[in-house]
Amino acid sequence: MNKKAFSSMQQVLDKYTDEMEQEGGKQRRISREWQDYAYRLALELEDTAHTSLYMRLVKNTPRYLVEDAKNFVKDAYEVKNRGKLFMWKLKQLKEEKKKV
Repeated sequence: MNKKAFSSMQQVLDKYTDEMEQEGGKQRRISREWQDYAYRLALELEDTAHTSLYMRLVKNTPRYLVEDAKNFVKDAYEVKNRGKLFMWKLKQLKEEKKKV
């Protein structure tokens, strides 16, 4: 039986920090799970210029709304601006939530 060793949370976060430094040239520190999620969201939306916006959104918005908007964008075909479509869908989902 082959047992894989688990990495510590610090090792995982350091790995992401190293990847971000290589990709963007800027030194960024990730110390919370939501920060990692927001950064990966920005990468997926191809909108790393607005990473801080996604950080704020992920921190203050229920995760299920963010996930629904992200999945909507993933399913969209030939989108020019994924970030803009994501923000539109997130706004729509928040308005629907208020009505209920």
